[in-house]
Amino acid sequence: MTTPTDGWDAVVLAGGESRRMGGGDKVALDVGGRSMLERVIAAVAGAGRTVVVGPRRTTSTAVVWCVEDPPLTGPAAAVGAGLAHVTAPLVVLLAADQPLVDAHTVQALLGALADDPACADGAVAVDGQDQPQWLCSAWQAAALRDADLRADMSLRRALAPLRWGRVPVAATAAMDCDTPDDLRRVRELAR
Repeated sequence: MTTPTDGWDAVVLAGGESRRMGGGDKVALDVGGRSMLERVIAAVAGAGRTVVVGPRRTTSTAVVWCVEDPPLTGPAAAVGAGLAHVTAPLVVLLAADQPLVDAHTVQALLGALADDPACADGAVAVDGQDQPQWLCSAWQAAALRDADLRADMSLRRALAPLRWGRVPVAATAAMDCDTPDDLRRVRELAR
C-alpha cells in the first residue's frame, strides 16, 4: 500500500454552471479575503501537483489546468480529465466550492488511506449525517483509474464500488457553497 510520504497530487473540480448561485463564476467569490478556489488550492499546498479541472483563471499558485471533454459533462468525467494529469500514486479530490476545507482535513484523509484497512482504495470524508462527500476524499490513483469515470456518470455511482472507508471530518470541512445562503454562512464561519 502507498503511504502519504510516497507523494500525492490533488485534483480540484472548478467547473459547473453555478445555477443555484445565480450563475457567474462562483469559485471566484470572496470568502475571508480569498476566492473559494484559492482557499481550496491552499488546502492542498503539500501536493506534488495540483490539477484544476475547469475554465482557466488567475491563481496565485501554479496549477495544471484542464477541462473534461466534452465540457460540463459532470463530476465523474471531470475527475477522469484531472486524473490524466496525476503522476503521484495518491490523489486527493476536492471541489473548489468547499472554501472551508483545510490542510488538516486533507492530512486526515491521507492518513486514513495509509492506516485504515477499510480504506484500501480510498478515504472519503463523511458529514454529520454520515453522508459520503465524494469530492472531499483521498484515493489510490490506480484504483481511480479503474473506476467508471465517463461523462454523465454520477460520482457516487462511479466511486461507491471501490474499497473505501469513511473519515469523519469537521462539519464545516466538506461544506459546499451552492447558494447565496451557503455563501453567507461560509463567509461568517471564515471570519
